[in-house]
Amino acid sequence: MSNNIKRDHARFRQIVKGKIKQDLKKYVTHGEMIGRKGKDRVTIPLPQIDIPHFRFGEKEQGGVGQGEGKPGDAVGQGQGEEQPGEGQAGNQGGEHTIEVDLTLQELAEILGEQLELPKIEPRGHKTLKSKTDKYTGIANQGPNSLRHFKRTFRETLKRQISSGTYDADKPMIIPIKKDMRYRSWKSDVRHENSAVIIYMMDVSGSMGDEQKEIVRTEAFWIDTWLRSQYKGIETRYIIHDATAREVDEQTFFKTRESGGTLISSAYKLCEKIIDTDYSPSEWNIYPFHFSDGDNWSGEDTRVCMDLLQKSLLAKTNVFCYGQVESRYGSGQFYKDLKEQFGGDHESVILSKIENKEGILQSIKDFLGKGR
Repeated sequence: MSNNIKRDHARFRQIVKGKIKQDLKKYVTHGEMIGRKGKDRVTIPLPQIDIPHFRFGEKEQGGVGQGEGKPGDAVGQGQGEEQPGEGQAGNQGGEHTIEVDLTLQELAEILGEQLELPKIEPRGHKTLKSKTDKYTGIANQGPNSLRHFKRTFRETLKRQISSGTYDADKPMIIPIKKDMRYRSWKSDVRHENSAVIIYMMDVSGSMGDEQKEIVRTEAFWIDTWLRSQYKGIETRYIIHDATAREVDEQTFFKTRESGGTLISSAYKLCEKIIDTDYSPSEWNIYPFHFSDGDNWSGEDTRVCMDLLQKSLLAKTNVFCYGQVESRYGSGQFYKDLKEQFGGDHESVILSKIENKEGILQSIKDFLGKGR
């Protein structure tokens, strides 16, 4: 029975994953997530999934459920009696949904399969140690909590038989100290790659709520994929208009300023964070910059290009720039980056996000190179 339940549950999980994969664009575009539960689980609403069941053919007669009556009549009550719950509410069935919990790892697998994302090839030294204890053998000494009862019984039986003290008619297996056997373990130490994501966003007046929602949604899926590739990962947030400052996640997505825009202020702060906390030889570094493409001046744009060429590109796995379309943004910075680095530069990835429909393609643009 237990095996059948496990098999059925596994099959149900596969059906759920298939449904989410089929409708992934809807979940990404419309933000269909209900919310995160803890650090590694997320709740997703799904339409009612019909479980296979038997249905009588048209020729079947008699039996349970046949005879006079109408759908909805309660069993065992007269036809004319008023039933609880009756009233003038709508007469059409609603759309039923169920809430399903998935781990972020499962969600990352769905995203990777749908977008055909390659596994990331980390760079830099391996810095984080993951220690796992594995039980690999049997020892003569150890704590009582690790006593191996079958091996202890076997050793006791062998000793009594060899010494002639075993009585088959009245078997009494009494272990002594030298019969005791214990599980032994070996520590398996693995080195895991570590990574940091540095999000930068223009929060000047031209970046409205719709643009920030696009960035928030895309950042969630980028996080989900990168966390499935690295055991140790950190996230930092930078907002900027004419000046830049580091903030927490909540402030990052809710701040809106009305000043001008100097993109170089964010790049300088990003450079400082990397130099202070994340040695490129030990960390995989992923800066993501989101903006509507407006910069204060051509001179500041030249400063940005200089920072990228001489500093940031040498220290990061890739540098990703996402241009979120805005009715107030010129989009000039995307053109400047493309002119400077070309459309297929190895370390600079550019993506235009016209609206929520473009989020999935943008994620593939950023993560599709496997770097």
